[in-house]
Amino acid sequence: MSATPESRDRVVDAARAFSIVVVTVWHWTLSVTHRTADGGLAMPNPIHAVPGGWLATWVLQIMPVFFLVGGYANLVGWQRAQERSDTPAVRFVTDRLRRLLVPTAVWAGVWLAGELLAAAILPGPHRWIWEWFPGYLVPLWFLAVYGLLILSVPVTATLHARHGAVALAALAGLIAVGSVLGRGAGLAWAEWVTAALVWLFCHQLGYAWRDWRLGRRPLAQRLAVTGAGLLALIVLTVFAGYPRSMVASVGEPESNILPTNAAIAALAVFQLGLLTLITPTAARLLRRRGVWKPVVALNVVAITVFLWHMTAYLVVLWIYEALGHTLPAEPTADWWAQRWLWLLAPTAVLLLLIAVFARFEIKVRRPRRTADQGAGA
Repeated sequence: MSATPESRDRVVDAARAFSIVVVTVWHWTLSVTHRTADGGLAMPNPIHAVPGGWLATWVLQIMPVFFLVGGYANLVGWQRAQERSDTPAVRFVTDRLRRLLVPTAVWAGVWLAGELLAAAILPGPHRWIWEWFPGYLVPLWFLAVYGLLILSVPVTATLHARHGAVALAALAGLIAVGSVLGRGAGLAWAEWVTAALVWLFCHQLGYAWRDWRLGRRPLAQRLAVTGAGLLALIVLTVFAGYPRSMVASVGEPESNILPTNAAIAALAVFQLGLLTLITPTAARLLRRRGVWKPVVALNVVAITVFLWHMTAYLVVLWIYEALGHTLPAEPTADWWAQRWLWLLAPTAVLLLLIAVFARFEIKVRRPRRTADQGAGA
């Protein structure tokens, strides 16, 4: 830990670690996972059953933070590569994608082998996991989108360097136009184009976080960023008809997250503001070894945790049912009383999976560690 350079923004690493924890714990403890009529597994959340629960999603819908951190880290890596001048854009992109794709390929290979084995030895027609448990694969959309954003870094980082706020404003304007065409004119293709623009906007915001040193700005400026995001969220959810919840909720005819819409772009600004507000206090706290050490440890295996946490969850589901228990379809009092079980049991399984599979992530990161020692890389 003493080798951490002073230039590193520890808050960025903490934000990444916090995001991984929130996604994992949310899927394990706040999914009302139950059997459907055809024997599949569905995993809605209980937000609809909690008065005011939608408000918690303005903080706990953490996917924008993933892309904020990704933008920050990718810009750090790109700037380091440009300073060395011996790292062409292709090599930069390739190295970044290897960090993402090698652990993912291992995960996919293990699951494909398991699927083929099950198809060969189990009686009856085989049902692939996406047929009976689509929720298992839903988190992986992040990897596909993030991979595309990595491919775009040489272009988007250059646009940021040359145009800065203008590039962000242009993206916001395109999101607004796409929203009008999608929600107003009913053009489905415009909604999906808008979704892509939203995640590009979030990633580009990460560039601004890095280059403009937003966490070190005067309090008034950090409050202005937070207030702008909050105001946009209020306008969109109160006056423009966007759902108040930032996650898909039972009974809601639409979701802000699929396809991703302008509300998530506003949420990204709001959450970036919150991160800048806590930066001074968080930075001091993260200088303590006892706080910083687990942040570093989790970041080293972040992709492994993200890939395998649903496998750990599924293993526990199988064991739970094998012991004769029934998965409740509603968030009853008994369901809430069991949340501790669905935190501790998958954690135990996940630790075993990390022990086996983290080596692939660690190995693929090692060659770039020295070069990317800058803040948040």
